Amino acid sequence: MQTHLKALLRNAKPALLQASRWPQSVAFLAASVLAAYWLGAAAILLAIPLILLAFYPSHRTVGDTVDLRARDDGDINLMRGELDRVLVHARKKSFQTACLAIQIDDFETLFNRYGRATADMITSRCLDRLARALRSSDQLFNLSNGQIGILLAPVRQFGLEPALELAERLQSTVGEPISLNSTTAYISASVGLCLDGHAPNSSGKSLFDATIAALGDACRHGPSTVRAYSRGMRGTAPHRIADELEKALESGQFVSWFQPQISTDTGQISGFEALARWVHPRAGLMMPAEFLPVLASTGRLEQLGDAMLRNALKAIQTWDNIGFDIPHVGVNFSPDELRNPYLAEKIEWELDRCNVAPKRLAVEILETVVATSHDDTITRNINALTEMGCMIDLDDFGTGHASISSVRRFAVHRLKIDRSFVMNVDRDVEQQRMISAILSMAERLGLETLAEGVESAGEHTILAQLGCAHVQGYGIARPMPLDETADWIITHQAKVHAPPVIGRITG
Repeated sequence: MQTHLKALLRNAKPALLQASRWPQSVAFLAASVLAAYWLGAAAILLAIPLILLAFYPSHRTVGDTVDLRARDDGDINLMRGELDRVLVHARKKSFQTACLAIQIDDFETLFNRYGRATADMITSRCLDRLARALRSSDQLFNLSNGQIGILLAPVRQFGLEPALELAERLQSTVGEPISLNSTTAYISASVGLCLDGHAPNSSGKSLFDATIAALGDACRHGPSTVRAYSRGMRGTAPHRIADELEKALESGQFVSWFQPQISTDTGQISGFEALARWVHPRAGLMMPAEFLPVLASTGRLEQLGDAMLRNALKAIQTWDNIGFDIPHVGVNFSPDELRNPYLAEKIEWELDRCNVAPKRLAVEILETVVATSHDDTITRNINALTEMGCMIDLDDFGTGHASISSVRRFAVHRLKIDRSFVMNVDRDVEQQRMISAILSMAERLGLETLAEGVESAGEHTILAQLGCAHVQGYGIARPMPLDETADWIITHQAKVHAPPVIGRITG
């Protein structure tokens, strides 16, 4: 009996794997169980659940009703294996397929703000939406940390143009507001894709890696960006990055790009923020998401901070020599730097060497540092920089749960309102209420405000009407190298003659 059952299972496996993808198979299995019951065939009743448990595929098509959300990193290998199977099937029929990867932008911020359970629920909602937007034969994979893989079922013809259209449609699907109990979360997504014929070779691993490389390129230019794989794209290689860091820091490969900040009252430039970039000799321009984790794990964030400070002061000197009036430049300081007992002295020496007034340096500190720090050295450093005359910006405000007492203890000058509160503020009354509450608190505490991540004229306008003093984001300008800032400044200043005064919303 056992030998016969094993043979039955072995011979039935291919057919079952295929049949398990058919919705009709559910009805067939139900009918089989009923027939076995009436015929008294106990062996068949036993065999059916064993067959299902042994051979039901671990991947899921969109048409399946099984929960897609409880995934882990094993999904990566699962997706690669399924890619191999689909590619073989596509080649036999001369069909075409494609792979897509979607990354929820700023997922780490969502995780830190709402916690794991809510972040997972956001991913779950996105999976549900994507399932409704795709065909029943397409496959979804939760690749963890807000990243979702999509494998399209092969079709006779599928080119780059329809693939890009699909990516943009899925991007819009993910970007719909998500209700979270008493609040609404606004998210965006970046998408990478690769057609099977564009991958470096015909393996599932190659197609997957190419898709992830395209996603990495999209995230570097994001948020809300779509990229299709091309041969020049690279994947991330943390081990190689770690090996090259020391040389990169010593040879000046880390540079600063600058993003403008403007006044909502006058339209004039109120400052720039210095943002780190790595100009890699072979890989080209690399964004912070690719190298900051490696720098942090190897204890080199302070070295990067020193380079960013020097670059910012050089930029101020350059603009002064040209005759531009740039009030200040913001530089991000990591917790590692803030724990250096000689930080204040080092900054004072650099300011004096470059003949730059302390008030023109804005020291940007993450709200999470202020909210959680009980380190006396950090407190002493921030207070020393304030006494020196430097400006203290509380970055990503709204994500770190800093108390009012913490804001006062660290002598903060300005709140930089996190992008997640700014998204769709021109269309969502709840977002407007949140911004209004932050602005009201800031006004009562005598603090300035700046909204980050402003991407549209509508967001800019409503922020000005609500009373936010400064704005920054892609809707104003993307970060740019120092040698491009002069042209941008001249062009912007030409637009600001006799700016219209935008009144504030009162009441």
